[in-house]
Amino acid sequence: MLLEAACYAARNGIDIKARKDDGSDVRTTLTLDPDVAMRAKAEAADHNIAFKTLVNEALRLGLEAYARRAKTAKVYRTQAVPMGLKAGLSYDNIGELLAQGEGEAYR
Repeated sequence: MLLEAACYAARNGIDIKARKDDGSDVRTTLTLDPDVAMRAKAEAADHNIAFKTLVNEALRLGLEAYARRAKTAKVYRTQAVPMGLKAGLSYDNIGELLAQGEGEAYR
């Protein structure tokens, strides 16, 4: 029965209520992949906590890890190297340049 409930929740989305700053509730739907829904339901049952509590805790942990990773990600930069222009080629006419490099079939 747990498996059926998890799959049903994953196929049809899960309603989520949120509270806006003005105190009113907002509801949205979160659609989980079947494997994620089944695992979340199983974890909630194993730890004897509500599914909603597990999803909120998992999202908090995941978002914190995501933010840390984004802050510590190394910026990758390449060094530009001037290559010059090969003799006999002109960038003024790209069509002609492509024809020389790719043949007339490029069109």
